[in-house]
Amino acid sequence: MATVSAPADTGRGQYFDDPPDDQIVIDVVTVNGSGCPAGTAAVAVSSDNTKFTVTYSDYVALVGVGAGALDFRKNCQLNLVVHVPQGFTYAIAQADYRGYANLQRGASFTERASYYFQGMSQTTPISHSYSGEMDDNWQATDQVEVTQLVYKPCGEERNFNINTELRVNAGSSNTSTTTSFVTMDSTDADFKTQYHFAWKECP
Repeated sequence: MATVSAPADTGRGQYFDDPPDDQIVIDVVTVNGSGCPAGTAAVAVSSDNTKFTVTYSDYVALVGVGAGALDFRKNCQLNLVVHVPQGFTYAIAQADYRGYANLQRGASFTERASYYFQGMSQTTPISHSYSGEMDDNWQATDQVEVTQLVYKPCGEERNFNINTELRVNAGSSNTSTTTSFVTMDSTDADFKTQYHFAWKECP
């Protein structure tokens, strides 16, 4: 498996200590983008309230044989309402993006993602790139330093927005006889896109 990580603050300590005990519920308000047609994206919260998972069933970018003119780039925009217990708020401390790639020699792909609370500044998009020849699962992890964590303001209702993108570059591969593609999520049930909570009590 190909794995890359964004730089992290090694002294950040544990983000996930003492999450609230009450159930966290996430409502999907809107889903837009070529990578997540209606009915193909789902969200679930872990039983220990440390993270939530986004599952995609039709998020595929490709070039070459069988690809349309716009299939080289796919994106998805999710708008979520995260219902948290009274007295708590949250930030996203880590995001794990996972999928599967089959790239011909000379081809490459880039995964790009950002997220933000409604009405607040968007996080700087972080990109990860991989080059072929490749036929394997991939994973990219983005970690946030403690000093850079952005918490939802206490007592305010703000939707949470997630933007992701997959882009395949044919490069020197022969697109007349071969296909290169990348997916967000894989056929492996353990490979999911996950967002890890950092919890904080409100004053």
